[in-house]
Amino acid sequence: MNLRSIDLNLLVILDALLSERQVTRAGRKIGLTQPAVSNALSRLRHVFKDDILVRGTIGMELTPRAKTLVGPIRQILQQVEALFAAEHEFDPHLSERHFMLRMSDLTELLILPTLSRTIRQMAPRVRLNVMHLSPAETADALEAGTLDMALSTGLEHRGTLRSHVALRDRMVCVQSRWHPDVDKPLTLERFVSLDFLNVTTNPIDNSIVDNRLAEMHCLRRVVLNVPHWLVVPHMLNALPVAVIMSERHALSLADERLVIRELPLALEPLTWSVYWHRRNDASAAHTWLRARITEAAASLDACRTLMEALDVG
Repeated sequence: MNLRSIDLNLLVILDALLSERQVTRAGRKIGLTQPAVSNALSRLRHVFKDDILVRGTIGMELTPRAKTLVGPIRQILQQVEALFAAEHEFDPHLSERHFMLRMSDLTELLILPTLSRTIRQMAPRVRLNVMHLSPAETADALEAGTLDMALSTGLEHRGTLRSHVALRDRMVCVQSRWHPDVDKPLTLERFVSLDFLNVTTNPIDNSIVDNRLAEMHCLRRVVLNVPHWLVVPHMLNALPVAVIMSERHALSLADERLVIRELPLALEPLTWSVYWHRRNDASAAHTWLRARITEAAASLDACRTLMEALDVG
């Protein structure tokens, strides 16, 4: 294919169509009229020999071919932006940078509200796209450049990624106040005799406990697996089960029906780190966002210290 025969501005329009999945919204996003975007879509269909967008049961949908273009097109545009941008310069108030960030549901719950408020105040035109990928997918996306940074724990990689610790936590056992064993000392023997609810979206957290138990030749009994944390408080109050979870998460629930208990085994602290590719070490934009994430995480400790001081008082 002769690239000189293709208008590369079509890639910008294609990116908008892939993200908005609607001609009018795509035009609004990039400042073009609906007829102009419709004309560009016709040209894109000719170039890719694919419809790109088709009418589905609930509106316009991407074709299978179009779905495969989402990541590569975004990566190409980010590389072009980086080529022309002065990476040592970044004005958050004027920037229209589009950041891709990986977070888990837990770190979203703890950090994203504060982070989003800060970005809105300091960089009103900056856009943040948050996604949840598996650890392996996260490392691959950082390598490929389709992800700017990730907030994750224990991420294995090839040595091309940088990281710094943003948040420290620990695992605790949580039960309902009416659980028949809640007033009894949580010895190791009683702990392994409990029935457990397990949240399977974050196997790393639970494997920390299970691996330690295995070293002690112990095994806990999981009677129910669920895919989401949202249901956990309700299930703890519906069934005589316990759950292992982050202490910060448990405290954030602020549910007086639940009791947070120390685990009867020694564990290393749980840490979440910000990861990024070393190609972005000198990027002022990346440095700025990493600092905002670190500040949002630090604010959790400040709030906790204040609450503990008020309790003492």
